[in-house]
Amino acid sequence: MAAGVLCFRAFALSMACLLLAVPLLVAQDPSKLSLEYYSKACPNVEHVVRTEMECAVRADTRNAALMLRLHFHDCFVQGCDGSVLLDDTATMIGEKQADQNVNSLKGFELVDKIKEKLEAECPGTVSCADLLAIAARDAVVLVGGPYWDVPVGRLDSKKASLDLANSDIPTAQQGLLTLIAKFWQKGLDATDMVALVGSHTIGFARCENFRDRIYGDFEMTSKYNPSSETYLSKLKEVCPRDSGDDNISAMDSHTSAIFDNAYYETLIKGEGLLNSDQEMWSSIAGYSTADTVNKYWADPAAFFKQFSDSMVKMGNITNPAGGEVRKNCRFVNT
Repeated sequence: MAAGVLCFRAFALSMACLLLAVPLLVAQDPSKLSLEYYSKACPNVEHVVRTEMECAVRADTRNAALMLRLHFHDCFVQGCDGSVLLDDTATMIGEKQADQNVNSLKGFELVDKIKEKLEAECPGTVSCADLLAIAARDAVVLVGGPYWDVPVGRLDSKKASLDLANSDIPTAQQGLLTLIAKFWQKGLDATDMVALVGSHTIGFARCENFRDRIYGDFEMTSKYNPSSETYLSKLKEVCPRDSGDDNISAMDSHTSAIFDNAYYETLIKGEGLLNSDQEMWSSIAGYSTADTVNKYWADPAAFFKQFSDSMVKMGNITNPAGGEVRKNCRFVNT
Protein backbone atom coordinates (compact mmCIF):
# COMPACT_ATOMS: atom_id res chain seq x y z
CA MET A 1 0.00 0.00 0.00
CA ALA A 2 2.79 2.44 0.94
CA ALA A 3 4.59 1.78 -2.33
CA GLY A 4 1.41 2.43 -4.25
CA VAL A 5 0.87 5.76 -2.51
CA LEU A 6 4.45 6.79 -3.24
CA CYS A 7 4.03 5.89 -6.94
CA PHE A 8 0.81 7.85 -7.08
CA ARG A 9 2.44 10.92 -5.51
CA ALA A 10 5.42 10.67 -7.84
CA PHE A 11 3.10 10.46 -10.83
CA ALA A 12 1.07 13.47 -9.67
CA LEU A 13 4.26 15.50 -9.19
CA SER A 14 5.58 14.59 -12.65
CA MET A 15 2.24 15.50 -14.19
CA ALA A 16 2.24 18.89 -12.45
CA CYS A 17 5.75 19.59 -13.71
CA LEU A 18 4.69 18.70 -17.25
CA LEU A 19 1.74 21.07 -17.14
CA LEU A 20 3.79 23.92 -15.70
CA ALA A 21 6.26 23.53 -18.54
CA VAL A 22 3.57 24.13 -21.15
CA PRO A 23 3.04 27.82 -22.02
CA LEU A 24 -0.52 29.08 -21.85
CA LEU A 25 -2.05 30.71 -24.90
CA VAL A 26 -2.80 34.36 -24.16
CA ALA A 27 -5.98 35.62 -25.75
CA GLN A 28 -5.85 38.95 -27.58
CA ASP A 29 -8.48 40.58 -25.41
CA PRO A 30 -11.49 38.44 -24.52
CA SER A 31 -13.12 41.47 -22.90
CA LYS A 32 -13.86 42.75 -26.40
CA LEU A 33 -16.19 39.82 -26.94
CA SER A 34 -19.74 40.53 -25.86
CA LEU A 35 -23.32 39.37 -26.33
CA GLU A 36 -24.29 42.78 -27.73
CA TYR A 37 -21.50 43.14 -30.29
CA TYR A 38 -23.86 42.91 -33.28
CA SER A 39 -26.94 44.39 -31.60
CA LYS A 40 -26.86 47.46 -33.85
CA ALA A 41 -24.67 46.45 -36.78
CA CYS A 42 -26.40 43.11 -37.46
CA PRO A 43 -29.24 42.41 -35.02
CA ASN A 44 -30.51 39.38 -37.00
CA VAL A 45 -27.20 37.52 -37.08
CA GLU A 46 -28.31 34.69 -34.79
CA HIS A 47 -31.62 34.29 -36.60
CA VAL A 48 -29.84 34.00 -39.96
CA VAL A 49 -27.40 31.39 -38.67
CA ARG A 50 -30.11 29.44 -36.84
CA THR A 51 -32.36 29.31 -39.91
CA GLU A 52 -29.61 27.86 -42.09
CA MET A 53 -28.54 25.40 -39.40
CA GLU A 54 -32.11 24.19 -38.95
CA CYS A 55 -32.34 23.42 -42.65
CA ALA A 56 -28.96 21.69 -42.68
CA VAL A 57 -29.60 19.51 -39.63
CA ARG A 58 -33.07 18.63 -40.85
CA ALA A 59 -31.51 17.43 -44.10
CA ASP A 60 -28.77 15.44 -42.33
CA THR A 61 -28.23 15.33 -38.56
CA ARG A 62 -24.51 14.71 -39.16
CA ASN A 63 -24.21 18.36 -40.18
CA ALA A 64 -24.43 19.18 -36.47
CA ALA A 65 -21.27 17.23 -35.73
CA LEU A 66 -19.50 18.73 -38.75
CA MET A 67 -20.03 22.31 -37.60
CA LEU A 68 -19.12 21.55 -34.01
CA ARG A 69 -15.87 19.89 -35.12
CA LEU A 70 -15.00 22.84 -37.38
CA HIS A 71 -15.29 25.17 -34.40
CA PHE A 72 -13.08 22.92 -32.25
CA HIS A 73 -10.39 22.62 -34.87
CA ASP A 74 -10.50 26.35 -35.49
CA CYS A 75 -10.06 27.29 -31.83
CA PHE A 76 -7.16 24.89 -31.25
CA VAL A 77 -5.00 26.61 -33.89
CA GLN A 78 -4.16 30.30 -33.33
CA GLY A 79 -7.40 30.73 -31.38
CA CYS A 80 -10.95 30.99 -32.72
CA ASP A 81 -10.11 33.04 -35.80
CA GLY A 82 -11.61 31.25 -38.80
CA SER A 83 -8.15 30.14 -39.97
CA VAL A 84 -9.38 26.57 -40.50
CA LEU A 85 -11.67 27.85 -43.28
CA LEU A 86 -8.92 29.32 -45.45
CA ASP A 87 -8.25 27.56 -48.76
CA ASP A 88 -4.72 26.92 -50.01
CA THR A 89 -3.22 29.64 -52.18
CA ALA A 90 -0.05 29.96 -54.24
CA THR A 91 1.76 31.31 -51.17
CA MET A 92 0.08 29.40 -48.31
CA ILE A 93 -0.85 25.82 -47.49
CA GLY A 94 -3.84 26.03 -45.18
CA GLU A 95 -4.94 23.99 -42.20
CA LYS A 96 -7.28 21.86 -44.28
CA GLN A 97 -4.21 19.81 -45.25
CA ALA A 98 -3.27 19.03 -41.64
CA ASP A 99 -3.14 15.39 -40.59
CA GLN A 100 -6.25 15.70 -38.40
CA ASN A 101 -8.21 17.61 -41.06
CA VAL A 102 -7.41 16.23 -44.51
CA ASN A 103 -10.05 13.83 -45.84
CA SER A 104 -12.11 14.24 -42.68
CA LEU A 105 -12.94 17.87 -41.89
CA LYS A 106 -16.15 18.80 -43.70
CA GLY A 107 -18.94 21.36 -43.61
CA PHE A 108 -17.20 24.10 -45.61
CA GLU A 109 -20.03 24.38 -48.13
CA LEU A 110 -22.50 24.93 -45.30
CA VAL A 111 -20.26 27.69 -43.94
CA ASP A 112 -20.23 29.27 -47.41
CA LYS A 113 -24.02 29.21 -47.52
CA ILE A 114 -24.42 30.80 -44.09
CA LYS A 115 -21.80 33.43 -44.89
CA GLU A 116 -23.58 34.31 -48.13
CA LYS A 117 -26.80 34.91 -46.18
CA LEU A 118 -24.98 37.02 -43.58
CA GLU A 119 -23.30 39.13 -46.26
CA ALA A 120 -26.68 39.78 -47.83
CA GLU A 121 -28.10 40.80 -44.43
CA CYS A 122 -25.10 42.76 -43.10
CA PRO A 123 -22.25 43.19 -45.61
CA GLY A 124 -18.74 43.03 -44.18
CA THR A 125 -19.94 42.82 -40.58
CA VAL A 126 -20.02 39.29 -39.16
CA SER A 127 -16.73 37.40 -38.98
CA CYS A 128 -16.36 33.81 -40.08
CA ALA A 129 -15.00 32.97 -36.64
CA ASP A 130 -18.21 34.24 -35.02
CA LEU A 131 -20.25 32.37 -37.62
CA LEU A 132 -18.59 29.11 -36.53
CA ALA A 133 -19.10 29.82 -32.83
CA ILE A 134 -22.81 30.56 -33.25
CA ALA A 135 -23.37 27.67 -35.66
CA ALA A 136 -21.64 25.23 -33.28
CA ARG A 137 -23.99 26.27 -30.46
CA ASP A 138 -27.04 25.93 -32.71
CA ALA A 139 -25.80 22.54 -33.93
CA VAL A 140 -25.76 21.23 -30.36
CA VAL A 141 -29.19 22.65 -29.52
CA LEU A 142 -30.79 21.26 -32.68
CA VAL A 143 -29.86 17.69 -31.75
CA GLY A 144 -31.02 17.92 -28.15
CA GLY A 145 -28.05 19.49 -26.37
CA PRO A 146 -27.79 22.53 -24.10
CA TYR A 147 -28.11 26.19 -25.07
CA TRP A 148 -25.53 28.82 -24.12
CA ASP A 149 -25.10 32.49 -24.95
CA VAL A 150 -22.23 33.03 -27.40
CA PRO A 151 -20.03 36.09 -26.84
CA VAL A 152 -19.11 37.55 -30.25
CA GLY A 153 -16.72 40.05 -31.77
CA ARG A 154 -13.94 37.75 -33.00
CA LEU A 155 -11.81 38.72 -35.96
CA ASP A 156 -10.77 36.48 -38.86
CA SER A 157 -7.07 35.79 -39.20
CA LYS A 158 -5.19 36.74 -42.33
CA LYS A 159 -3.18 33.53 -42.35
CA ALA A 160 -3.42 29.86 -41.44
CA SER A 161 -0.80 27.59 -39.87
CA LEU A 162 -0.38 24.06 -41.14
CA ASP A 163 2.44 23.48 -38.64
CA LEU A 164 0.34 24.50 -35.64
CA ALA A 165 -2.59 22.46 -36.89
CA ASN A 166 -0.37 19.40 -37.04
CA SER A 167 1.10 20.01 -33.59
CA ASP A 168 -1.77 21.48 -31.54
CA ILE A 169 -4.89 19.53 -32.51
CA PRO A 170 -5.28 16.42 -30.31
CA THR A 171 -5.07 13.09 -32.12
CA ALA A 172 -6.88 9.81 -31.62
CA GLN A 173 -3.71 7.91 -30.74
CA GLN A 174 -2.34 10.20 -28.05
CA GLY A 175 -2.10 9.30 -24.36
CA LEU A 176 -3.89 11.06 -21.53
CA LEU A 177 -0.99 13.21 -20.29
CA THR A 178 -0.32 14.53 -23.79
CA LEU A 179 -4.01 15.32 -24.25
CA ILE A 180 -4.26 17.12 -20.92
CA ALA A 181 -1.16 19.15 -21.82
CA LYS A 182 -2.63 20.15 -25.19
CA PHE A 183 -5.83 21.39 -23.57
CA TRP A 184 -3.86 23.12 -20.80
CA GLN A 185 -1.87 24.96 -23.44
CA LYS A 186 -5.14 26.50 -24.62
CA GLY A 187 -6.17 27.51 -21.11
CA LEU A 188 -8.52 24.54 -20.72
CA ASP A 189 -8.22 22.14 -17.78
CA ALA A 190 -8.91 18.41 -17.49
CA THR A 191 -12.55 19.04 -16.54
CA ASP A 192 -13.01 21.12 -19.68
CA MET A 193 -11.40 18.35 -21.70
CA VAL A 194 -13.68 15.59 -20.41
CA ALA A 195 -16.74 17.77 -20.97
CA LEU A 196 -15.76 18.88 -24.47
CA VAL A 197 -14.91 15.34 -25.56
CA GLY A 198 -18.50 14.49 -24.63
CA SER A 199 -19.40 16.10 -27.96
CA HIS A 200 -18.32 12.80 -29.51
CA THR A 201 -21.81 11.64 -28.61
CA ILE A 202 -22.80 12.96 -32.07
CA GLY A 203 -19.46 12.38 -33.75
CA PHE A 204 -18.19 9.94 -36.36
CA ALA A 205 -14.65 8.65 -36.76
CA ARG A 206 -12.71 7.38 -39.75
CA CYS A 207 -11.41 3.82 -39.72
CA GLU A 208 -7.88 5.18 -39.98
CA ASN A 209 -8.32 6.78 -36.56
CA PHE A 210 -9.76 3.79 -34.70
CA ARG A 211 -8.10 0.81 -36.42
CA ASP A 212 -5.28 0.57 -33.87
CA ARG A 213 -7.82 0.69 -31.07
CA ILE A 214 -10.09 -2.12 -32.27
CA TYR A 215 -7.19 -4.39 -33.22
CA GLY A 216 -5.35 -3.41 -30.05
CA ASP A 217 -6.61 -3.14 -26.47
CA PHE A 218 -10.38 -2.90 -27.12
CA GLU A 219 -11.04 -6.41 -25.81
CA MET A 220 -8.96 -5.77 -22.70
CA THR A 221 -10.65 -2.48 -21.76
CA SER A 222 -14.12 -3.96 -22.41
CA LYS A 223 -13.14 -6.99 -20.27
CA TYR A 224 -14.06 -9.46 -23.00
CA ASN A 225 -17.76 -8.85 -22.40
CA PRO A 226 -19.88 -10.88 -24.89
CA SER A 227 -21.94 -7.83 -25.90
CA SER A 228 -18.75 -5.85 -26.43
CA GLU A 229 -17.40 -8.67 -28.60
CA THR A 230 -20.47 -8.35 -30.84
CA TYR A 231 -19.91 -4.62 -31.15
CA LEU A 232 -16.23 -5.18 -31.87
CA SER A 233 -17.06 -7.63 -34.66
CA LYS A 234 -19.24 -5.01 -36.32
CA LEU A 235 -16.47 -2.43 -36.03
CA LYS A 236 -14.02 -4.81 -37.69
CA GLU A 237 -16.45 -5.29 -40.58
CA VAL A 238 -16.47 -1.52 -41.05
CA CYS A 239 -12.72 -1.23 -40.57
CA PRO A 240 -10.62 -4.14 -41.91
CA ARG A 241 -6.95 -4.36 -40.94
CA ASP A 242 -5.57 -3.32 -44.32
CA SER A 243 -8.25 -1.27 -46.09
CA GLY A 244 -11.18 1.10 -45.68
CA ASP A 245 -9.36 4.08 -44.18
CA ASP A 246 -12.24 6.42 -45.03
CA ASN A 247 -15.02 4.16 -43.72
CA ILE A 248 -16.75 5.75 -40.76
CA SER A 249 -18.45 4.64 -37.56
CA ALA A 250 -20.45 6.56 -34.99
CA MET A 251 -18.56 7.16 -31.75
CA ASP A 252 -21.81 6.72 -29.82
CA SER A 253 -23.21 3.43 -31.10
CA HIS A 254 -26.59 3.95 -29.43
CA THR A 255 -27.75 7.57 -29.86
CA SER A 256 -25.46 9.07 -32.48
CA ALA A 257 -28.09 11.57 -33.68
CA ILE A 258 -28.85 12.91 -30.19
CA PHE A 259 -26.61 15.08 -28.03
CA ASP A 260 -26.75 13.34 -24.65
CA ASN A 261 -24.43 11.84 -22.04
CA ALA A 262 -24.54 8.29 -23.45
CA TYR A 263 -20.98 8.44 -24.74
CA TYR A 264 -19.65 8.35 -21.20
CA GLU A 265 -21.31 4.97 -20.68
CA THR A 266 -19.34 3.57 -23.60
CA LEU A 267 -16.13 4.68 -21.87
CA ILE A 268 -17.18 3.09 -18.58
CA LYS A 269 -17.93 -0.15 -20.45
CA GLY A 270 -14.48 0.08 -22.05
CA GLU A 271 -15.96 0.50 -25.52
CA GLY A 272 -14.65 3.94 -26.44
CA LEU A 273 -14.00 4.00 -30.18
CA LEU A 274 -10.94 6.25 -30.01
CA ASN A 275 -7.93 5.44 -27.87
CA SER A 276 -7.72 9.10 -26.81
CA ASP A 277 -11.24 8.96 -25.37
CA GLN A 278 -10.92 5.60 -23.64
CA GLU A 279 -7.74 6.89 -21.98
CA MET A 280 -9.87 9.22 -19.85
CA TRP A 281 -11.40 6.17 -18.16
CA SER A 282 -8.90 3.35 -18.52
CA SER A 283 -5.50 5.06 -18.24
CA ILE A 284 -3.53 4.62 -15.04
CA ALA A 285 -3.11 8.39 -15.23
CA GLY A 286 -6.88 8.91 -15.27
CA TYR A 287 -7.46 9.06 -11.52
CA SER A 288 -9.33 12.38 -11.86
CA THR A 289 -10.71 12.13 -15.38
CA ALA A 290 -12.35 8.78 -14.59
CA ASP A 291 -14.23 10.40 -11.71
CA THR A 292 -15.43 13.14 -14.07
CA VAL A 293 -16.56 10.56 -16.65
CA ASN A 294 -18.55 8.82 -13.90
CA LYS A 295 -20.08 12.12 -12.83
CA TYR A 296 -21.24 13.08 -16.31
CA TRP A 297 -22.73 9.65 -16.95
CA ALA A 298 -24.64 9.76 -13.65
CA ASP A 299 -25.73 13.40 -13.97
CA PRO A 300 -26.62 14.64 -17.48
CA ALA A 301 -27.51 18.09 -16.13
CA ALA A 302 -23.98 18.45 -14.74
CA PHE A 303 -22.55 17.44 -18.12
CA PHE A 304 -24.72 19.92 -20.00
CA LYS A 305 -23.77 22.73 -17.61
CA GLN A 306 -20.05 22.05 -17.83
CA PHE A 307 -20.14 21.52 -21.58
CA SER A 308 -21.80 24.92 -22.04
CA ASP A 309 -19.30 26.64 -19.75
CA SER A 310 -16.35 24.94 -21.45
CA MET A 311 -17.61 25.87 -24.92
CA VAL A 312 -17.72 29.53 -23.90
CA LYS A 313 -14.26 29.22 -22.35
CA MET A 314 -12.84 27.64 -25.51
CA GLY A 315 -14.66 30.13 -27.72
CA ASN A 316 -13.04 33.00 -25.84
CA ILE A 317 -9.58 32.00 -27.08
CA THR A 318 -8.79 34.74 -29.57
CA ASN A 319 -5.88 35.22 -31.96
CA PRO A 320 -3.30 37.63 -30.45
CA ALA A 321 -2.46 38.83 -33.98
CA GLY A 322 -5.94 40.24 -34.57
CA GLY A 323 -7.39 40.21 -38.06
CA GLU A 324 -10.30 41.33 -40.22
CA VAL A 325 -13.88 40.46 -41.15
CA ARG A 326 -13.62 38.32 -44.27
CA LYS A 327 -16.16 38.73 -47.05
CA ASN A 328 -15.50 35.15 -48.15
CA CYS A 329 -14.52 32.68 -45.44
CA ARG A 330 -12.18 30.83 -47.80
CA PHE A 331 -9.94 33.81 -48.63
CA VAL A 332 -8.52 36.89 -46.94
CA ASN A 333 -9.83 40.21 -48.16
CA THR A 334 -8.01 41.91 -51.02
